[in-house]
This record gives sequence, C-alpha cells and structure tokens, in this order.
Amino acid sequence: MADPVILVLNAGSSSVKFAAYEAGPEGLGSARWRGQVENIPDDPSLTLSEDDRRVVDGEKLRASGVTGHADAVRVSLKRLFALFGRERLIAAGHRVVHGGAEFGAPALVDDATFARLEALIPLAPLHQPHNLAGMRAVAEVAPGLPQVASFDTSFHRTIPAVAYTIALPRELREKGLRRYGFHGISYSYIASQLPKRLSEAERRRVVVAHLGNGASLCAMRDGRSVETTMGFSALDGLLMGTRCGLLDPGVLLYLMRERGDDVESLEDLLYRRGGLLGLSGVSADMRKVLASEEPDARLAAEQFVYRIVREVGAMASVLGGLDALVFTAGIGEHSAEIRERVCAGLAWLGLSFDREASARSAERISAPGSRVAAFVIPTDEEGVIARDAAALATQQLEPVG
Repeated sequence: MADPVILVLNAGSSSVKFAAYEAGPEGLGSARWRGQVENIPDDPSLTLSEDDRRVVDGEKLRASGVTGHADAVRVSLKRLFALFGRERLIAAGHRVVHGGAEFGAPALVDDATFARLEALIPLAPLHQPHNLAGMRAVAEVAPGLPQVASFDTSFHRTIPAVAYTIALPRELREKGLRRYGFHGISYSYIASQLPKRLSEAERRRVVVAHLGNGASLCAMRDGRSVETTMGFSALDGLLMGTRCGLLDPGVLLYLMRERGDDVESLEDLLYRRGGLLGLSGVSADMRKVLASEEPDARLAAEQFVYRIVREVGAMASVLGGLDALVFTAGIGEHSAEIRERVCAGLAWLGLSFDREASARSAERISAPGSRVAAFVIPTDEEGVIARDAAALATQQLEPVG
C-alpha cells in the first residue's frame, strides 16, 4: 500500500507555493512533489516537479479561469491528485503569517479557529486573507480533510514584554498593537538544528539572519527567541526586496499632508515599491543588484549590509555577547558576497571569516579560532509545517525538533 501524503501550502501576496510529503513508517523524508503558482492575479503560471523532475513548467493559467489564490490552490490540487491520488492525502498544513497574541503553537483548523484567524486580518491585511483562502479551497476540494495552521509569529512568544510592548496608550495596546515578529517557522527550524550542528558553547547566544526577499534577524538565547527586527508588521527592521524596513513614521505623516497619499497608496509604497527595488532602481533581486554598476544599486547593496551589521550589534547587546551567527534563506544561503560583507562588518565582535569555506558553501564559514562562529544552515519551513500537520492531524509522526 502506498504511503499517505501530507500537503503543505504557503500562500504569499502573489503566489502559492506547495509541497507534498510521503509519510512513511520512519516519518517524513524530503518533499516528493513541489511547485508553485506565481504572478497572481496578473499572469498566473504553474510549475510542478516530482522527485526534482519538472512535470509542469510555467503553464499559463489565466485562460483556465485562475484569477486568485483559491483558484490557484484548486488547480494545484487537481494536478497533484493526478500524480498521487486524492485518497492518499491525509492532512494539509498551512503557513499562516499572523497568529496574534493568542496562537502560540500550531492549531487544528475548525470553524472557531478559522473565525479567530479571520479576526486577525487587520494585523496582516496583505497576507492573512490569502492564507485563509487556501484553507477554504482545500475544504472545497477535499471536504473533511484535517487542516493545520502553523504560525510565523508563534516562535517569538518568548520575547519579553520590555521588547514587545509599543509605547502607546493602553487602549491601543489592548487592541493588539504590539511587536509580534515574523519568519518564526524558519527560525523554529534553525533552532531545532542548533544542537545538531553547533557546540554547546556556540549555541548559547545566537543571531540568525533570515535573508531573502523578506529579511529579519532573531536573537536566540539557548534556542529561544528574545528579540527580532520585525515588529507589529512584516514591514519593520532590515532592508528587504521591496520593503524599506525601519522607517521614521514622520515620513508617512509628511506624505499624507504634502502629497495627500491615502492608505492604499502608502500600502503600495511600503510593501511593493521600496527596499532594494526602490533604492537601486534596478531590481528587488539581490543578484541583479550586485551585478549592476549603477551607483544607486551599489548603494542599495551597501545599505542592505549596513542595516544587518547595525542590527546584529543591537542583538548582541541584548544577548550580552555573541557566540554564533547563522545565515539562512535565499540570500543568506546563496550569496557568498553578502555573507563576506556582513562578516567583515562584524570583525569587531571577534568574527574571523573564512572566504574559501563560504565560497564552497561550507556549513561553517568562520575561520579556526574565531571568537564568534559563523554558519550557513538552509532553512526548511515546509518541513516544519508538514511535521506540525502530521503531529496534530494524524498523531502518527513526531513533531519537528
């Protein structure tokens, strides 16, 4: 009999990524099926691979009526069922950006849970609706299938009140205005890997740099989050692909008064037109920014590194020192140039960089004798979500850890 399958869905602002894992007697291995529908809603296209072999390559979907995230999920499920059969699917796990102050752990999705997640839409208006649309679509295609929500905010529930409280009146704080932190699923995975890859001394005070189109840092003490650069929303902190990160709120007041910008135009500016794209004038893709000779592109790369170095210093002060720095996510895992620039900026902390090790994508990229160790550890958000779903929905497998 064929092994059962766990589905993972990650609905972003303009894409739906998915992965499917076979749940064998020894637990989950790597994803056997992976894919995504991107460029939603303008020009949606589907890519799907089985065992790393491309099955569908950028198929255009607009003609078939795909105009939103729910449509994208339905089409993806139809294609997946043709590969492994609907009857093998036993659970679906979803990345949910915001769990608010209520959800500190993965949760089975029932009507009450769904309603509570809907109530959090104002806290993540560009992401939460798409996460929920994926749940609705799965329920339509596979009625009765257990669904589990894994939250990007949960890992940061250990941050102390002095760090998460916003200095605004109590009546506003009681409505949910506080710092939450994001990328928690990625940080959860990295935290689970620290005892396996770092010595006991190296993993006491760690800063993890999740550097991708979205970017943030997390300060971990003994594997628990104590501070992070993102706050109330995923706009805060580091320079990102299309988000500027830390911004004086007076800038927004100025734009509202002097240009008459409304909520929609400011939202578009902050989420889609800033960051590497807005500063460089070239691209939101770090590879293209680094390849450009344009002065603004060089400035964008320099500021990306500068902000990371500055915030690692702040994290080290919170931790009372630094034992290790871990790079992860797209830029962190694949850009040796960015890693070298960041580590050079942190030499004052005692971090001695091993350029040759970084160039060959070694796991440890600090030189022997470095007071601060540096590592590259690929993240696995889908694996965390799959194991959360398996543990809660089927009780057959152990949760990730």
